[in-house]
Amino acid sequence: MSSSPKTPDRKTSRTRPAGGPGELDPADRAAARRMATDLLTFLEESPSAYHAVAGLETHLQAAGFQTLDERRAFDLEPGGRYLLQRQGTSLIALLPGTAPPSRAGFRMLGAHTDSPALKLKPHPENVSEGEITLGIEVYGGPLMATWTDRDLGLCGRAIISSDGRKLESRLFCSHRPIASTPNVAIHMNRKVNEEGLKLNPQTQITPLLGSLAGGLPEEDAVRFVLAKLLGLPAQQIVDFDAFLYDTQAPTFTGWNEEYIVGGRLDDLTMCYAGLQAMLDAADKPSGATRILVCYDSEEVGSQTPQGARSNFLPHALERIALALGDSREGYFSALAASQLVSADNAHARHPGYADKSEPRHAPRLNGGPVIKVHASRAYATDAYTAALFERACRRAGVPFQRFVNRADVKSGGTIGSMTAAQLGVPTADVGSAQYAMHSIREMAGTYDPWYMRKAMAAFLQEG
Repeated sequence: MSSSPKTPDRKTSRTRPAGGPGELDPADRAAARRMATDLLTFLEESPSAYHAVAGLETHLQAAGFQTLDERRAFDLEPGGRYLLQRQGTSLIALLPGTAPPSRAGFRMLGAHTDSPALKLKPHPENVSEGEITLGIEVYGGPLMATWTDRDLGLCGRAIISSDGRKLESRLFCSHRPIASTPNVAIHMNRKVNEEGLKLNPQTQITPLLGSLAGGLPEEDAVRFVLAKLLGLPAQQIVDFDAFLYDTQAPTFTGWNEEYIVGGRLDDLTMCYAGLQAMLDAADKPSGATRILVCYDSEEVGSQTPQGARSNFLPHALERIALALGDSREGYFSALAASQLVSADNAHARHPGYADKSEPRHAPRLNGGPVIKVHASRAYATDAYTAALFERACRRAGVPFQRFVNRADVKSGGTIGSMTAAQLGVPTADVGSAQYAMHSIREMAGTYDPWYMRKAMAAFLQEG
């Protein structure tokens, strides 16, 4: 039988956690490495939230999950495996329990599918001196300077119509660099190293798509490119949601490859960990109905039909309860017996900016899941829900850590408090530690996704 990392005690978990990759036995270490390798593949195949949800669906369907249609009545059976998605960017996977939800409740995992990005405007082309640049809007809060001098591809979805009536959604991805925003030379910005790179997104983030001499049309160059990517006439493209992304593949780094770097670690790492935890739980019976929800729109406030402030999860849970034999009264009883773990990555103590962290609550990479706390409830965690997640970590033999902002630093937010307020469900906000959050390429620990998967699986199994 394989050994597990040392279980941390409360004193250790408040400061520096016990355990770590050095204490894993060879079999567990290899399993963690395999998961990290698979995660890197998932990240590379998920340049947008549309692609991420399509990838999650593919994994779930391969494991026997049946797709539900929100337009049809839910036909569910205990022991079944089901999924549904909304708008192509949010997804729910569910495993009905052996007991009605009114008796055993829901045990839920949450994450989000979107990441900060640059989105093309509806008419993005600007032509000057024979060159075509792209007009962008800023999606979320990216570290803008990291988007310069990068090899950028184009991805997203197109709405097409072949007959002028029926609309169809098609995903596209260039799979190669087709644009770049060149930085201005230091000779023209002499104080950049002292004052930092300050960019106006309207006038200075102007990715070069190509030239008229290179064969791009002066009008509707983006539709021309999309038509080539999709293999259909440009006139069939009715509209599009197009994003730029970094085409450099995610990879391992560090002397012993103890780190991973790549785009969209926040928050596709947690989506993938939640997916694997659900797959781990699928063959293990539980009284509770287990749920994974991966929302879109977290980076822009969640105020969309598929965001955490929408009716996507509440309506789905009610329909699940009714389909499993409960009344509407039973649905409310189910919520009162439910718990949620909201997973969104956390800030690690940065070696170059140690003063930015709260000294006794500064997580490290490969130190295990991070429990996030905030007095003003930007995070939903309280002592009770922290204890619930700590218990899951201990059962899984996984080290855990705490994160609290400095008292003089404003906290970010995530889906936990929004979902907790909508459902009235006890919620813990957690995540894996990472550097460079919202950079075009972020950095995290190789072993943390596996730690999170094990903790999530233990939480799902407690019901």
